[in-house]
Formats: sequence, structure tokens, C-alpha cells
Amino acid sequence: MTGVGADRAAGASPPGAVSRRELLRRAAAVGLAGPLATALAACGADDAGGGGRGTTRIVTIGDWGTGSSAAEEVAARVRRVALGRHAQLLLTVGDNDYSDSPERFEARWRRNFGWVRPAGIQVAGVLGNHDVETKNGTYEFRTLGMPGPFYRRRVGSVDLVVLDSNAVDRRQTRWLERALAAATSRWKIAAFHHPVHTCGRYQGRHFRLAEWVELFERYGVQLVLNGHDHNYQRFEDGPVTYAVVGGGGASLYGLEDCSQSGAAALAGEEVHSFLYLEAGEKRITGRAIAADGRLIDRFTVI
Repeated sequence: MTGVGADRAAGASPPGAVSRRELLRRAAAVGLAGPLATALAACGADDAGGGGRGTTRIVTIGDWGTGSSAAEEVAARVRRVALGRHAQLLLTVGDNDYSDSPERFEARWRRNFGWVRPAGIQVAGVLGNHDVETKNGTYEFRTLGMPGPFYRRRVGSVDLVVLDSNAVDRRQTRWLERALAAATSRWKIAAFHHPVHTCGRYQGRHFRLAEWVELFERYGVQLVLNGHDHNYQRFEDGPVTYAVVGGGGASLYGLEDCSQSGAAALAGEEVHSFLYLEAGEKRITGRAIAADGRLIDRFTVI
């Protein structure tokens, strides 16, 4: 099944628990057997990759497609964490390409994340405003595992709903309601580019997302992931936690006081970074990690 709004048939089911030997075999295929063995020992990982056999692990990056040295540093740290903790999914929250060149996009992906699929990790992409400037972003679909600009993907205990905030219209909103109503996983996560809440460059701007927010609350979405502001931020708005994960490599944006954000700002830092999520039976644990490995935020969603 393919096309806009379709669940992606290929790869829709997450990989099962694998042994330490299999993890090392996969790492050897991408040249990381030694570093991965060290990481597994440091994390105290069990045969399922650490954190428990029922845990779903997702690494999220945003605004990474610049080809900058900062983007390469973030990607290198993502690689260490994703392989060391056996992530099942790499999720982008948009602006995967600033070059307007499909060829340069592919080259940057191979350089920074060519190791992902050989390691058995799925990919799910979001379209950002820069992505749709060339061919409406369709040239990214195959590389980023996208059946269309919006779709639903089940990964372990997570129903992930990917949306296109460049085109918020009635058709997509109706699809979103159907997708959320059909989602039966323990956790529901929505991902799209433009932030619902921000204390950064785009604060005070409204991206026509009110109808989506209402649906998130009505259908029990616990976590919303955005990019667009080039920094890291976290908010709570009623029952929903919102995170801005835009520090993947583009030039950083500063943070300011944001009493107009409409939500409680709980964390924020102007730093190149990414977000690592572990979704277990009782909670989602999020860790925002800087390119240098520093932990900049840790939170729990229940």
C-alpha cells in the first residue's frame, strides 16, 4: 500500500529483539564493531539492546540538511547512541535539505546516515519548508521511507503520525482524525515541522495548527515533535508534551522569554542536538543530547 496517507506496508512492523552477537554483526557491516562493543558494555545493555525487551527506541533529528560541520558532529553522536542503544527508528522532523539539489541531498544523507539501514534501523521523514521548495520534496521520499507527505507508521509500542505542516488543509486534517481514531498502540506520537509552541525565532507566529492540537488532545496523543526553530525546547500544554528538535546542524537561533507561547516552557537551549526516546510499558523517557554528548534535558511522559 502506497501513496498519501497510507501506512507503509514495507517495514511497518518493528524489528524484534536481537542478540548482542547480531548487533555486533550489523555494526561490523558499517565499521563500528569495536565502538559498539564498548557502548554496549558502558550501557549495561542486555540481549535486547538495553532498557528492556518491550522498549521502543527512536532517535529524532531536525533541520540537519545543511552539509555543515555541525550537522556531521550531530550525526556522529546520533550514530553512537542509535547503535549503542539499538534504536528501531531514525525520525527526521524536517528541513532535510537546504541545497535545492536532490544530488547533494543524497550525498549528505549517505555521508551522515548511510549506516542507518545496514544497521537494521527504519527511517521516517517529515517535510520542512526548505524541503518542499524543490519538487515538493518528493525526491526525499524513497531515502526517508516516506509513502507520501503524511502517513502513519507503527513502531513497536508507538503509533507515529507524520504530518505535512506546509499544507494544513481540510483533507489532511480529516485524514489525521481517522488515523488517530484507528491508532491502538500504547503511545501516540505526532511529528511535523512547524512548532506549536516556541520561545525562539518564530514565537508569536501561528502556523494554522489549532485544529490539529484539538485532535491531539481528543485522541490521546502524548508527545508532539517539531523542528523549524534551530534549537531545543520542551513544553507542556494540558495533557500533551511538545518538543522542538531543530538543532541538527543549521545555524542556531536564540531563545527568549515567551509568555505568548501559550504553554509552560520547561526546557530550552541554543545548541546543536537531537532527541533520543525510549517508549516502555509505563512511560516514555526522552533525553536531549548535545553533539558533544552532554545531556541537556531529560523528561518523562506517562
